[in-house]
Amino acid sequence: MSNDKPTPTELNLHQKSRTLEITFDDGARFNLPCEYLRIYSPSAEVRGHGPGQEVLQVGKENVNITKIEPVGNYAVCLHFDDEHNTGIYAWETLYELGANYEKYWAEYLAALEQAGHKRQSPS
Repeated sequence: MSNDKPTPTELNLHQKSRTLEITFDDGARFNLPCEYLRIYSPSAEVRGHGPGQEVLQVGKENVNITKIEPVGNYAVCLHFDDEHNTGIYAWETLYELGANYEKYWAEYLAALEQAGHKRQSPS
């Protein structure tokens, strides 16, 4: 049985720059900002329980990851310093977030603007 889903070979948290660096076995490498991971958390609190129930996350510019907890051999639970820790990030979710970073980030910025929010510069 072959597993064609990429799996991480390395996971490094850079707290000072607030980024999570992930390298996958297919050679892909992503540097994902903690803010981005927080606003795209796969938790029900962020995604809702169905289409159209997503909750726009605002004010997460300075959020950081305080703990990375393994979940089996398929995911991690990221603990953020704003007390959010209910998102289980499967390897394929992290890969998708990395591969689509520019598109998803632009969508987030557009959603913020449409909702009348302005993103603050991280401190």
